[in-house]
Amino acid sequence: QLQAFGGGLVQAGGSLRLSCAASGRDAYRTPMGWFRQGPGKEREFVGCISGNGMGIMYADSVKGRFTISRDNVKNTVYLQMNSLKPEDTAVYYCAAGYYGSNSDGYRSWGQGTQVTVSS
Repeated sequence: QLQAFGGGLVQAGGSLRLSCAASGRDAYRTPMGWFRQGPGKEREFVGCISGNGMGIMYADSVKGRFTISRDNVKNTVYLQMNSLKPEDTAVYYCAAGYYGSNSDGYRSWGQGTQVTVSS
């Protein structure tokens, strides 16, 4: 099971940190990903991290602004979002079980947390 939290309203240029707490089969050293779905848009890949944290991938749209990390003691994955833009406004989802940009590869999904960036 996954639970994502940390979303909110922030001004452009600001920062937010999302967290995704994993439990059960999704917990120990499971590769994790972040996706987002903006209003009227399809769900898109944001980034992912391998089970040991050594492998990290980002979408070009967030590279250099977003950072994914994990704490395997707390079974939690983080998405640090800096220099936020209005186009980053979306519901953000964490997912477990795969390392890559293909959403079909992930077996578990969190409930989503809303991020709104005002201009």
